[in-house]
Amino acid sequence: MTADDRFDVLIVGAGPAGSFAAERLARGGARVALFDGRPDEEAKACGGGVTSKALKAWPFLLEAMGRTVDVVEMQGPSGRRVRLRLREPFAIYSRRAFDSYLRERARACGAHIFAGRVSASEEKDERGEWVVRAQRGERWSGRVLVAADGANSAIARRLAGALPKSEMEVAFGYRAPLPKENEAPTVISFLPGWAGYAWAFPRLDHISFGIATAQDTFDHASLDALLWAFMVGYYGAGQDEESLKRTRDELGRVAERYAARIPGLAPETFERRRVGARDWALLGDAAGFADPVTGEGIYYALRSAELFAEAYLAGSPARYEESWRADFGRELRRASQMRRRFYGTFCGSPFTDRMIDFARLHPGIRRTLCELVAGDQGYLDLKRTLARRALWPL
Repeated sequence: MTADDRFDVLIVGAGPAGSFAAERLARGGARVALFDGRPDEEAKACGGGVTSKALKAWPFLLEAMGRTVDVVEMQGPSGRRVRLRLREPFAIYSRRAFDSYLRERARACGAHIFAGRVSASEEKDERGEWVVRAQRGERWSGRVLVAADGANSAIARRLAGALPKSEMEVAFGYRAPLPKENEAPTVISFLPGWAGYAWAFPRLDHISFGIATAQDTFDHASLDALLWAFMVGYYGAGQDEESLKRTRDELGRVAERYAARIPGLAPETFERRRVGARDWALLGDAAGFADPVTGEGIYYALRSAELFAEAYLAGSPARYEESWRADFGRELRRASQMRRRFYGTFCGSPFTDRMIDFARLHPGIRRTLCELVAGDQGYLDLKRTLARRALWPL
């Protein structure tokens, strides 16, 4: 191993968390190796939604060329709908384009980027440094090891412990063409009988359709049938049976399938699971940082990367554990506590149906729902906000 193979920080995974951490660290003077193990044709299964909260925190994200959205159609399990006009738009990106944009920012700041899958040693070398190896035999060493390689991270399992199926969600779906004639609305549809939702997120050159639901109750055949009905209905509103069949056949020829896992941690896991120490850290999905209600994780990927970089550059990487808990730990724990009720029942009907009914009738509830979708309304003060706006809607 030469001096060129030794780094201050080794980051495994070049998604939003890994690339943003690499950019911030390299900008601060650290020598960083970023390992990108995902082939270009395997973009992550993700709706690609980036909340207005994230866009306000990091305005440069708008340069990644996504589609901004200020109207969302939300559908309950019964089929009842509400149209939400957002005061603060969010953006939808192709994950291939979004991840590439962040990775190139890291490269421009001086991070060393290596393509291909790697594995990290279970023990440190004779110098007390972590070692990362490629299948072809190359090896790199560094004082700090960072896992930003998603919910399936082998490094995270080794350093922080494996998560049970009950704390994982599955996202799967299809990339399909934009409608040729009609508009392409952004739709979120809650599933009848399942804890989760389907989405239709139009991007610049295609639509991402998908479903996110719990892994421990996952049944692919049933959920895939639900998703296909949702997709065909999206394109074929108002069509007769023969036209709907042609729509489905055409989609079957052109739609590209994808799938991934998303963390959905239990409240007690947020309390006890450590994701950082003086010489290692977990970021984004590898750390379990995704909203347990919605599965949204891009904001937490970027914020965890930022917090880790700040702690490292301040000379105390171990402070990352303290900083993420103080910054967004309570919010994620509260979301985890709310998840079962959100996908449960209220007054004899699915809560999501009741939520949509209230939003249709009451401007204060509708405004709060808009802010939840945009990421501007948190869970910690949600009850108080709803109570206040029930009396004073504006």
